[in-house]
Amino acid sequence: MPLSGDFMKVVILAAGMGKRLGLGIPKPLVKIYRDKTILDHQLYSLRKIVDFNDILLVIGYKGELIQRKYPFLSYVYNCDYKETNTAKSLLIGLESLESEGDDVLWLNGDVVFDPEIMSLIEKNKGENLVAVNIDENVGSEEVKYTLTPDGYIKEISKNVRNPLGEAVGINQVNKESLPILIESLRECQDQDYFEKGIEKSIRKGVKFKPLCIGDKFCVEVDFKEDLKKVREWAKKYYEGQ
Repeated sequence: MPLSGDFMKVVILAAGMGKRLGLGIPKPLVKIYRDKTILDHQLYSLRKIVDFNDILLVIGYKGELIQRKYPFLSYVYNCDYKETNTAKSLLIGLESLESEGDDVLWLNGDVVFDPEIMSLIEKNKGENLVAVNIDENVGSEEVKYTLTPDGYIKEISKNVRNPLGEAVGINQVNKESLPILIESLRECQDQDYFEKGIEKSIRKGVKFKPLCIGDKFCVEVDFKEDLKKVREWAKKYYEGQ
Protein backbone atom coordinates (compact mmCIF):
# COMPACT_ATOMS: atom_id res chain seq x y z
CA MET A 1 0.00 0.00 0.00
CA PRO A 2 1.21 3.56 -0.65
CA LEU A 3 2.72 5.31 2.34
CA SER A 4 0.61 8.43 2.08
CA GLY A 5 -2.40 7.76 -0.11
CA ASP A 6 -3.11 9.34 -3.47
CA PHE A 7 -1.26 12.61 -3.17
CA MET A 8 0.34 12.54 -6.61
CA LYS A 9 0.32 11.25 -10.14
CA VAL A 10 3.32 9.63 -11.80
CA VAL A 11 4.46 10.06 -15.41
CA ILE A 12 7.06 7.64 -16.79
CA LEU A 13 8.79 8.71 -20.00
CA ALA A 14 9.16 5.59 -22.13
CA ALA A 15 8.91 6.75 -25.76
CA GLY A 16 12.58 6.62 -26.73
CA MET A 17 14.26 4.21 -29.11
CA GLY A 18 17.26 3.38 -26.92
CA LYS A 19 19.67 3.58 -29.86
CA ARG A 20 22.78 3.82 -27.69
CA LEU A 21 21.88 0.62 -25.84
CA GLY A 22 21.01 -1.09 -29.11
CA LEU A 23 18.81 -3.95 -27.89
CA GLY A 24 15.90 -3.29 -30.25
CA ILE A 25 13.24 -3.08 -27.52
CA PRO A 26 11.96 -0.21 -25.33
CA LYS A 27 14.34 0.20 -22.42
CA PRO A 28 11.62 -0.31 -19.78
CA LEU A 29 11.43 -3.94 -21.01
CA VAL A 30 15.14 -4.64 -20.57
CA LYS A 31 15.70 -7.36 -17.98
CA ILE A 32 17.88 -6.50 -15.03
CA TYR A 33 17.44 -9.52 -12.74
CA ARG A 34 16.11 -12.86 -13.95
CA ASP A 35 12.78 -11.97 -15.63
CA LYS A 36 12.46 -8.64 -13.80
CA THR A 37 12.54 -5.64 -16.15
CA ILE A 38 13.46 -2.02 -15.54
CA LEU A 39 9.75 -1.17 -15.47
CA ASP A 40 9.05 -4.03 -13.05
CA HIS A 41 11.58 -2.51 -10.69
CA GLN A 42 10.16 0.99 -11.10
CA LEU A 43 6.65 -0.26 -10.31
CA TYR A 44 7.97 -2.17 -7.30
CA SER A 45 9.57 1.04 -6.06
CA LEU A 46 6.65 3.36 -6.89
CA ARG A 47 4.16 1.23 -4.96
CA LYS A 48 5.52 2.94 -1.85
CA ILE A 49 3.78 6.18 -2.78
CA VAL A 50 1.09 5.58 -5.43
CA ASP A 51 -1.39 3.04 -6.73
CA PHE A 52 -0.90 1.68 -10.24
CA ASN A 53 -3.97 3.57 -11.49
CA ASP A 54 -2.09 6.82 -10.76
CA ILE A 55 0.74 5.92 -13.17
CA LEU A 56 0.81 7.11 -16.79
CA LEU A 57 3.40 5.98 -19.34
CA VAL A 58 4.31 8.07 -22.36
CA ILE A 59 5.19 5.50 -25.02
CA GLY A 60 6.34 5.62 -28.62
CA TYR A 61 8.94 3.19 -29.99
CA LYS A 62 7.40 -0.31 -29.98
CA GLY A 63 5.01 0.92 -27.33
CA GLU A 64 2.61 -1.93 -27.98
CA LEU A 65 5.14 -4.29 -26.39
CA ILE A 66 4.92 -2.36 -23.13
CA GLN A 67 1.13 -2.20 -23.29
CA ARG A 68 0.89 -5.93 -23.88
CA LYS A 69 3.04 -6.77 -20.86
CA TYR A 70 1.46 -4.17 -18.54
CA PRO A 71 -2.22 -3.88 -19.56
CA PHE A 72 -3.19 -2.55 -16.11
CA LEU A 73 -1.31 0.75 -16.60
CA SER A 74 -2.46 3.91 -18.41
CA TYR A 75 -0.80 5.10 -21.61
CA VAL A 76 -0.51 8.04 -23.97
CA TYR A 77 1.41 8.01 -27.25
CA ASN A 78 4.10 10.37 -28.39
CA CYS A 79 3.48 9.81 -32.08
CA ASP A 80 6.51 11.97 -32.94
CA TYR A 81 8.95 10.00 -30.80
CA LYS A 82 11.47 9.80 -33.67
CA GLU A 83 11.68 13.60 -33.95
CA THR A 84 11.18 14.73 -30.35
CA ASN A 85 12.91 14.38 -27.02
CA THR A 86 11.86 14.20 -23.37
CA ALA A 87 10.55 17.78 -23.13
CA LYS A 88 7.77 16.97 -25.59
CA SER A 89 7.12 13.54 -24.09
CA LEU A 90 6.73 15.07 -20.64
CA LEU A 91 4.45 17.76 -22.06
CA ILE A 92 2.24 15.10 -23.65
CA GLY A 93 2.10 13.23 -20.35
CA LEU A 94 1.27 16.26 -18.23
CA GLU A 95 -1.39 17.47 -20.63
CA SER A 96 -2.98 14.00 -20.59
CA LEU A 97 -3.42 13.75 -16.82
CA GLU A 98 -7.06 13.69 -15.84
CA SER A 99 -6.50 15.52 -12.54
CA GLU A 100 -5.02 18.99 -12.17
CA GLY A 101 -5.21 18.90 -8.38
CA ASP A 102 -2.25 16.64 -7.69
CA ASP A 103 1.49 16.94 -7.50
CA VAL A 104 3.26 15.05 -10.28
CA LEU A 105 6.32 12.85 -10.01
CA TRP A 106 8.01 12.09 -13.31
CA LEU A 107 10.94 9.89 -14.18
CA ASN A 108 12.77 8.52 -17.16
CA GLY A 109 11.78 5.02 -18.19
CA ASP A 110 15.37 3.81 -18.08
CA VAL A 111 16.35 4.78 -14.54
CA VAL A 112 16.96 2.04 -11.96
CA PHE A 113 17.06 3.19 -8.36
CA ASP A 114 17.01 2.15 -4.73
CA PRO A 115 13.32 2.03 -3.71
CA GLU A 116 14.22 4.01 -0.58
CA ILE A 117 14.47 7.09 -2.81
CA MET A 118 10.67 6.98 -2.95
CA SER A 119 10.62 7.34 0.83
CA LEU A 120 12.64 10.54 0.43
CA ILE A 121 10.11 11.76 -2.13
CA GLU A 122 7.24 10.97 0.23
CA LYS A 123 8.86 12.99 3.00
CA ASN A 124 9.04 16.00 0.67
CA LYS A 125 5.52 15.92 -0.75
CA GLY A 126 4.29 19.29 -1.89
CA GLU A 127 7.79 20.40 -2.93
CA ASN A 128 9.28 20.97 -6.38
CA LEU A 129 12.12 18.46 -6.45
CA VAL A 130 15.06 17.39 -8.56
CA ALA A 131 16.72 14.23 -7.26
CA VAL A 132 20.49 14.66 -7.36
CA ASN A 133 23.75 13.18 -6.18
CA ILE A 134 26.95 14.97 -5.27
CA ASP A 135 29.79 14.19 -7.67
CA GLU A 136 32.07 16.87 -9.10
CA ASN A 137 33.47 14.31 -11.57
CA VAL A 138 30.14 13.59 -13.25
CA GLY A 139 30.50 12.53 -16.89
CA SER A 140 29.97 14.71 -19.94
CA GLU A 141 26.85 12.76 -21.05
CA GLU A 142 25.08 13.14 -17.70
CA VAL A 143 22.63 15.89 -16.75
CA LYS A 144 24.38 18.17 -14.28
CA TYR A 145 23.30 20.93 -11.92
CA THR A 146 24.39 23.94 -9.90
CA LEU A 147 22.66 25.70 -7.02
CA THR A 148 21.71 29.26 -6.13
CA PRO A 149 23.22 30.82 -2.99
CA ASP A 150 20.05 29.91 -1.09
CA GLY A 151 20.28 26.26 -2.11
CA TYR A 152 17.82 25.82 -4.99
CA ILE A 153 18.49 24.49 -8.49
CA LYS A 154 20.11 27.19 -10.63
CA GLU A 155 21.18 25.36 -13.82
CA ILE A 156 20.31 21.87 -15.00
CA SER A 157 21.56 20.46 -18.31
CA LYS A 158 24.31 18.37 -19.85
CA ASN A 159 26.36 21.53 -20.44
CA VAL A 160 26.61 22.94 -16.91
CA ARG A 161 30.09 24.15 -16.01
CA ASN A 162 31.57 23.37 -12.60
CA PRO A 163 28.69 21.08 -11.64
CA LEU A 164 27.98 19.87 -8.14
CA GLY A 165 26.80 16.49 -9.36
CA GLU A 166 24.22 14.67 -11.49
CA ALA A 167 20.47 15.12 -11.74
CA VAL A 168 19.43 11.47 -11.74
CA GLY A 169 16.17 11.60 -13.73
CA ILE A 170 13.56 11.60 -10.93
CA ASN A 171 11.64 14.85 -10.41
CA GLN A 172 8.53 16.27 -8.78
CA VAL A 173 6.41 19.35 -9.42
CA ASN A 174 3.68 20.52 -7.06
CA LYS A 175 0.18 21.34 -8.26
CA GLU A 176 0.74 25.09 -7.85
CA SER A 177 3.79 25.12 -10.14
CA LEU A 178 2.46 22.57 -12.65
CA PRO A 179 0.84 25.15 -15.01
CA ILE A 180 4.14 27.06 -15.27
CA LEU A 181 6.07 23.89 -16.05
CA ILE A 182 3.55 22.97 -18.75
CA GLU A 183 3.80 26.47 -20.23
CA SER A 184 7.61 26.20 -20.19
CA LEU A 185 7.60 22.79 -21.86
CA ARG A 186 5.41 24.20 -24.64
CA GLU A 187 8.14 26.76 -25.29
CA CYS A 188 10.81 24.06 -25.68
CA GLN A 189 12.13 22.88 -29.04
CA ASP A 190 11.43 19.36 -30.27
CA GLN A 191 14.90 18.08 -29.41
CA ASP A 192 15.10 19.67 -25.95
CA TYR A 193 15.32 17.55 -22.83
CA PHE A 194 12.74 18.24 -20.13
CA GLU A 195 15.46 19.90 -18.08
CA LYS A 196 15.12 22.87 -20.44
CA GLY A 197 11.54 23.18 -19.22
CA ILE A 198 12.76 23.16 -15.63
CA GLU A 199 15.25 25.95 -16.40
CA LYS A 200 12.55 28.01 -18.11
CA SER A 201 10.28 27.51 -15.09
CA ILE A 202 13.05 28.63 -12.77
CA ARG A 203 13.42 31.84 -14.76
CA LYS A 204 9.69 32.40 -14.24
CA GLY A 205 10.08 32.18 -10.48
CA VAL A 206 9.54 28.48 -9.71
CA LYS A 207 12.00 27.11 -7.16
CA PHE A 208 13.14 23.50 -7.44
CA LYS A 209 14.73 21.98 -4.37
CA PRO A 210 17.60 19.51 -4.83
CA LEU A 211 16.76 16.18 -3.20
CA CYS A 212 20.10 14.59 -2.41
CA ILE A 213 19.94 10.80 -2.61
CA GLY A 214 23.27 10.37 -0.84
CA ASP A 215 24.86 7.00 -1.58
CA LYS A 216 21.59 5.38 -2.69
CA PHE A 217 21.89 3.59 -6.02
CA CYS A 218 20.45 5.35 -9.07
CA VAL A 219 21.60 4.80 -12.66
CA GLU A 220 20.07 5.63 -16.03
CA VAL A 221 20.65 2.81 -18.50
CA ASP A 222 22.01 4.52 -21.59
CA PHE A 223 24.92 2.24 -22.47
CA LYS A 224 25.80 -1.43 -22.00
CA GLU A 225 28.22 -0.44 -19.25
CA ASP A 226 25.28 1.08 -17.36
CA LEU A 227 23.26 -2.09 -17.82
CA LYS A 228 26.08 -4.21 -16.44
CA LYS A 229 26.31 -1.98 -13.37
CA VAL A 230 22.53 -2.11 -12.87
CA ARG A 231 22.40 -5.88 -13.17
CA GLU A 232 25.15 -6.30 -10.61
CA TRP A 233 23.28 -4.05 -8.18
CA ALA A 234 19.89 -5.66 -8.85
CA LYS A 235 21.26 -9.14 -8.18
CA LYS A 236 22.58 -8.05 -4.79
CA TYR A 237 19.40 -6.12 -3.99
CA TYR A 238 16.85 -8.81 -4.83
CA GLU A 239 18.86 -11.70 -3.45
CA GLY A 240 19.23 -9.73 -0.23
CA GLN A 241 15.47 -9.25 0.25
